[in-house]
Amino acid sequence: MQLRSDRSAKVARDPVHHPLFARYYARVSVAAETRAGMAKVRHRLLGGLSGRVIEIGAGNGLNFAHYPGTVSEIVAIEPERALRTLAVEAALRAQVPVDVAPGVAEALPVKSEAFDAAVLSLVLCSVRDVPRALAELRRVLRPGGEVRFFEHGRGGGRVMNLTQRALDRTVWPPLAGGCHVARDPVGALREAGFALGPYRRMLMPEKGPALPTSYCVIGTAWRPVSDAASAGS
Repeated sequence: MQLRSDRSAKVARDPVHHPLFARYYARVSVAAETRAGMAKVRHRLLGGLSGRVIEIGAGNGLNFAHYPGTVSEIVAIEPERALRTLAVEAALRAQVPVDVAPGVAEALPVKSEAFDAAVLSLVLCSVRDVPRALAELRRVLRPGGEVRFFEHGRGGGRVMNLTQRALDRTVWPPLAGGCHVARDPVGALREAGFALGPYRRMLMPEKGPALPTSYCVIGTAWRPVSDAASAGS
């Protein structure tokens, strides 16, 4: 794993600490693999990737089993200690090499332009500074590097939008490990300068009542190839 050598890249030990939520998330996410169809979503999200991949907010490592053999290495960043421990266990079972490391999305402890692709899976909802996190993601991808994303955020009609914003201002982030339900991941990627590819909006789970957390989007984006020319000018 290529780590940045400058001291400014270092982050405090365990900058994210949500042990109760981490235990809850670990149980619920495993159950969702079959009950909510998340295993199929992960397979679709990661299919066709190759080269060196960085996964931001790897959680308990449920994506690792779905990476194709064309991936040469995964660097998985996870700030929460309990989830990181589970991710390390999942990495040992993976069919591709996985390095699990502490770090936050806003200060990734890796060198610039070191990765061919990046994966964002249910992480932009909980980062503290979305523009800064996406700027870091753009930094560590090579020009033309691919982003695969599966995120939840704002959706539904006016009443649901009001409900989502009210939850974000009050009880939801403290209860759900910093998660926000009214963010716009597609808009955030566009504003960060990524070139958006195809994406599809969906409900998770697909059957049953729509909850404030149900509005998801899966898709692809790229760091523009023109970034290489800009860096050299």
